[in-house]
Amino acid sequence: MPTLIPTTDLSALIGALDLAGIAVFALTGALLAAQLRQTFVTMAFFALVTGVGGGSVRDLLIGAPVFWVHDPWVAPVCMGVALVAWFTPHRWWEGAVLEWADAAGLGAYAVLGTAKALAFGVAPAPAVLMGVITGCVGGIIRDVLAGRPSILMRPELYVTAAALSSALCAGGAALGLANGIVWPVAAIAGFSLRGAAIYWRLGLPVYSSEER
Repeated sequence: MPTLIPTTDLSALIGALDLAGIAVFALTGALLAAQLRQTFVTMAFFALVTGVGGGSVRDLLIGAPVFWVHDPWVAPVCMGVALVAWFTPHRWWEGAVLEWADAAGLGAYAVLGTAKALAFGVAPAPAVLMGVITGCVGGIIRDVLAGRPSILMRPELYVTAAALSSALCAGGAALGLANGIVWPVAAIAGFSLRGAAIYWRLGLPVYSSEER
């Protein structure tokens, strides 16, 4: 069974990337609340739910302790991000910067979710789904709470990018490849696919009800 933390250095790097991904996702939640002209309490709640939603669902499904309940940094990071969003002009976050940052977080989070599921003895196929859940569910919860169509209901390549990162992570583990190689490659692959979707507006074909 692959280990989640193979070396001390890699563990520190993964922990930093994990917090960075949480911060990015939390910021998307806080900014959506700001766009909807909500109070700071709502903004902080959106930041927390978006930042930890996917990882929380994953941990509950694989029988692991919910990660942010036992990590002293996660909740403060989400609250700090909400404060940043509250005290900065919304125009600072307009454009594609946040979208690209979210793409990077998506790839990294999908890999982390898959690796953790594998470390808890989950089989490769459901571990891939755990990676997708880790990367996507927080945003889905955010959108549902805001009353807007979630990314799941749009044809653009988002869930597919998370699935690519997750599948490469699980595939590398099945082949016995080093995590230090597999994880970065898998994360970059998901980021690249999501980036291509952002740049070229790529999407999956939608179902047509016309008679064939």
